[in-house]
Amino acid sequence: MTDKLTKQLFLLLAAGLPLASHASPPETGPQPIPLYGENTPAESNGMSREGVTLTADILTGAADADYFLLKPDPDKTSGMAVVICPGGGYGCTCYGYEGLGPAEWLREQGILAVVLRYRVPNGHGSIPLADAEQALRTVRSHAAEWGVNPSRIGVMGFSAGGHLAATASTLLTDPDTRPDFTILFYPVITMDPQWTHGGSRKNLLGANPSESATERYSAEKQVTDATPPAFIAVSNEDRAVSPVNSVLYYEALHKHRIPAELHIFPEGPHGFGLKTDFPYHDEMVASLARWLREINAGKFSAVR
Repeated sequence: MTDKLTKQLFLLLAAGLPLASHASPPETGPQPIPLYGENTPAESNGMSREGVTLTADILTGAADADYFLLKPDPDKTSGMAVVICPGGGYGCTCYGYEGLGPAEWLREQGILAVVLRYRVPNGHGSIPLADAEQALRTVRSHAAEWGVNPSRIGVMGFSAGGHLAATASTLLTDPDTRPDFTILFYPVITMDPQWTHGGSRKNLLGANPSESATERYSAEKQVTDATPPAFIAVSNEDRAVSPVNSVLYYEALHKHRIPAELHIFPEGPHGFGLKTDFPYHDEMVASLARWLREINAGKFSAVR
């Protein structure tokens, strides 16, 4: 993220109280909205609100879930929407450069963006998925109000947020919570100890997860004919999350004849996101913009 954008995000967001899960909103800019409104989610992650910390980029230890809503200009809207799941190893959400930054790019493409600050699982694997499904449900329930086509709502995820996006795309509950398309950046996919990101696995499932939990939350093993099309971008030099994760997901999609596009760039660190200093930034965003236009035009069939 550029120094200018970092400064803008700091001015907008750092005024939030560091010990409140729903921090005081900034005076201008996008406002955090409680994901469940005045309701209480069915399951708690057991985290204390007093343990939450907030910076301009990162929310750590979230006991509650909220989101930012960024709408495109009315004269530019495409009718598409994307729920963004930032990364953070399932211990925090890097909602700045992996949330608000990509959301601004999506807005420029005429796409409504919802930046989800999901609850950390704290060993409760179903917690982030429940929040992602609630976010998708929220967008669909407001589709007419927000100018969104209810069959053009996707999910985007980065790193551990990529695992969440892939999980939301495979462990499907009902039509209202099924994404129509999936965008993954350097995602954690599998819980197999050989290839997974150890910290994400431990935070999601605990120190000694069962075989059934490991299988359930290995997204490559949960792909079905109903899994939505995917765009995947990863660096061959990623030392934090092996690019094999992305290959495993692509292979599973290919086996089920799900349209998928996998970009393995030769250089770049983990966490490149939509940062302009990524060596292949222009090529990558051009490919993503083209793919999104194709999705919106109905080029790839969708099962609903």
